[in-house]
Amino acid sequence: MERAVKEQVVADLKERMGKAASVVLADFRGLTVEVTTGLRREFRAAQCEYTVVKNTLLSLAIKGTQMEPLAKLLEGPTAVATSREDPAAPAKIAQKFAKDQVEKFVIKGGFVEGKVLDAKGVAELSKLPGKSELRAKLLATFTAPATDLVRLLAAGPLNFLYLLGARKEAQEKQGPASGG
Repeated sequence: MERAVKEQVVADLKERMGKAASVVLADFRGLTVEVTTGLRREFRAAQCEYTVVKNTLLSLAIKGTQMEPLAKLLEGPTAVATSREDPAAPAKIAQKFAKDQVEKFVIKGGFVEGKVLDAKGVAELSKLPGKSELRAKLLATFTAPATDLVRLLAAGPLNFLYLLGARKEAQEKQGPASGG
């Protein structure tokens, strides 16, 4: 690789790492191309980036940043998963994949909110609710009072209808009224 190309790769990595909400590093030895392609597809679907990088270029990119302590994790082949939006997304996908591909895909560690995580930290991060889950919970919280009000307002007329239906049924069981 030419020096200019390396410098461009380092600059791109530095920019990507600087904008990342979270980073997950993994060792991917032994994965087939087919499996790796599926993994990339999963990361893309979650708006995450997944790339394989040279350790020396990544260490140059993180040098002098908050992520510099990640350099101690850069041994062997390294894949980098980042997300700009949802900090838990790359951890969730990587953790799920690591369970399916034991010994072939090993999480080395990660970085989120100024903190370097070990493999256990990434596992804990993967248990947090994602951005879409949090939005759904927030929306449910906002709509709950309105939903309860509608149910309350509909309960009176609905119960009255049930009462009329029961009264009609009772009269039908008695038979025709004897009128005079």
